[in-house]
Amino acid sequence: MGKLTGRLFVLFTTLLIAFIAYSSQIFIIWPWYGREFSVELLELLLPFNVLVGLLLWNYSLCVTTDPGGVPHNWRPDPNDENGYEVKKLTRGPRYCRTCESYKPPRAHHCRQCKRCVLRMDHHCPWVNNCVGHFNYGHFVRFLFYVDMSCSYHLAMVTRRVLSSTSYWDEPSGKELIFIVLNFATCIPVLLAVGIFSLYHFYSLLGNSTTIEGWEKDKVATLVRRGRIREIKFPYNLGMRRNIDSVLGTNPLTWCCPTVPPGNGLKYPLAEGDDSAGEEWPPRDPEAYMYPDEDPNHKFELPPSPWTYENGTLNPDLRPSTTRRRKQGLHAPVPPYHPDYNGDEPELGSSAIESDDDNDGSANGDAVGRQREFVRRGSEGYEVRSIDREALLRRYVEDRTAEPGRYHLYVPDPPSDPESGTDVEDEVPLSQKLEMWRTEAA
Repeated sequence: MGKLTGRLFVLFTTLLIAFIAYSSQIFIIWPWYGREFSVELLELLLPFNVLVGLLLWNYSLCVTTDPGGVPHNWRPDPNDENGYEVKKLTRGPRYCRTCESYKPPRAHHCRQCKRCVLRMDHHCPWVNNCVGHFNYGHFVRFLFYVDMSCSYHLAMVTRRVLSSTSYWDEPSGKELIFIVLNFATCIPVLLAVGIFSLYHFYSLLGNSTTIEGWEKDKVATLVRRGRIREIKFPYNLGMRRNIDSVLGTNPLTWCCPTVPPGNGLKYPLAEGDDSAGEEWPPRDPEAYMYPDEDPNHKFELPPSPWTYENGTLNPDLRPSTTRRRKQGLHAPVPPYHPDYNGDEPELGSSAIESDDDNDGSANGDAVGRQREFVRRGSEGYEVRSIDREALLRRYVEDRTAEPGRYHLYVPDPPSDPESGTDVEDEVPLSQKLEMWRTEAA
């Protein structure tokens, strides 16, 4: 997302908040109270404006607060008693190849911000910023005040609508239009943000981020399938300590913007659990382990794009089906090769036996004849040349050989008194048809 697009998202969000908050007061509540200040009007609007003010304050902090980045030349401490997070494949210290630096615990690289973010939760387009260690508390408060303000707004506007039916205080045309617009904008916002808020409140109680929630789901799947034993999430400190780690240790300031404790480079681990010394996220024991890359390896293109190394076929290129592996006939070079010659097929080294004997019959091959086969692999397709007449003949034989597809009528051959019936029965029907066509011509 570009800078201009992100700023447009922030502008749209700010205008939406301002429209819902102030159009209801100016065009609905103010005319309802006769356009005069009163104690009842202040009692109704003062709490609402306090909620809106706190909402805008936390939203501005979400937009402007840096979520936290990895300090230059930061390195993990292997002697730390709490350990350090490791990579999923090599199980070594987590390293970001894009930033070319080590990653602290719970840090992830953001493609939008183009850097590693401390305790990254997600990149939010509505605030044009990453939600991380230093602004996650502002983000949670922002969601809370959106829910509170929208609920108060709906109750206030609904009260105005109900009063028009009880005291013969019908709204004017302008009031009616703004009542409809406020309902049309506030209800979808409350539903969307409310569902989103419930998820983040649940994550706050468990001291997990959105990314760590995905990791916990994967771990639960591995446990359910019996691949690993159940492992406790290492950062779950208990409900109260989880909230303190984000909103501060004083409950009286949880609803006010505060600086979160810690520097985002190290987080306390749960005590007294049975997962001490375990890796997080745990590795799937059945996953493929990629070998370590050779730092001295240098990729070089072959001199010819059509051949494999010494000009022959790739010996590791194998057919994908049992039938093709058993046949083993292939052309020495692909059809697009300059040296391709379809008249000299070779026997390849790919005739490998397999236990899967039902693969050929599943493809509907006709009995008693050999079909062309294709070798598939990283080099593309390698096929033998075939005559078009033979291809058409085999296509017709395929269709006519399917049982129940056609009721083929074969006329009796003309009787030949000089030839014996025993010899004639030994001649295949296809050869008989070719003989009859030759005689007719």
